[in-house]
Amino acid sequence: MVTVGLKPPQQHIGIAALREIWAIADDAGFDGCWVFDHLAPMGPDRTGDIFDGWSLLAAMAEATQRVRIGCLVSGNTNRHPGTFAKIAATVDHLSDGRLDIGLGAGGDAHTDAMMGTPTPPPVERVERLAETCEILSLLWTRKETDYRGRHYALTAARSDPKPRQPKPPLWLGSSGEKLGLRVVAAHADVWLNAALPGTEIAELQRLSRVLDDHCAAADRDPATIRRAVQFRLPPEGDAAVRLAEGYVEAGFTELVLMPTGHDNVVKAAEAAADLLPRLRKLG
Repeated sequence: MVTVGLKPPQQHIGIAALREIWAIADDAGFDGCWVFDHLAPMGPDRTGDIFDGWSLLAAMAEATQRVRIGCLVSGNTNRHPGTFAKIAATVDHLSDGRLDIGLGAGGDAHTDAMMGTPTPPPVERVERLAETCEILSLLWTRKETDYRGRHYALTAARSDPKPRQPKPPLWLGSSGEKLGLRVVAAHADVWLNAALPGTEIAELQRLSRVLDDHCAAADRDPATIRRAVQFRLPPEGDAAVRLAEGYVEAGFTELVLMPTGHDNVVKAAEAAADLLPRLRKLG
């Protein structure tokens, strides 16, 4: 089955427009509506307005009724896993169990330098991501948690309430062939390829096979990890459908559409909604 989500930008846009887009996602029948997790706008010019992703998710939980919501992806180094577990459980309750958890290793040299926070080396960031996955599972399922990792330690830690869902689906974003995809194989329900939007499908397929190898090493059926891809929508509808079809044929069944356009992102979201019946047929 193919699922289709919408990921509007939360930069260079107003709250009123975001509310309109959330309503479009909810009413049109999209499976998911997403935010991202950065302190400065993305792109060559990193100045201008940008809203906090998790604050938006709390608002989105109240403004929508059926669409699933989440952050693709939360930067793991942005929050302690205990803090993150509490924030996510709160949003899951606000949405009545409609939250998907997106996580990546994190690290943004630009904003880290701006805020005076450290940027751990890549290996450490991936190690921290793996520990966070373990900690979230413990805090959300146990009355009390003791944990001793290389980077995090918890002592008689409690995190209540538990999420509304027994286990919020975990989307992990990584393209790291040696370590990152190993973490995906161990913990993810969904793999979000972290390669830049526009990466050739052949390269995405190659990385997907690397993930299969890590699953085999972990004695896990690779079919239990769904494959997701996010991409900017071409302005012409037939081209957008052909692009989506290529991803589906390559094994990526979770499609996340990124409407763009400084002129009117709301109109771009409406155009994406118009394509939804055609995209549904790809599954």
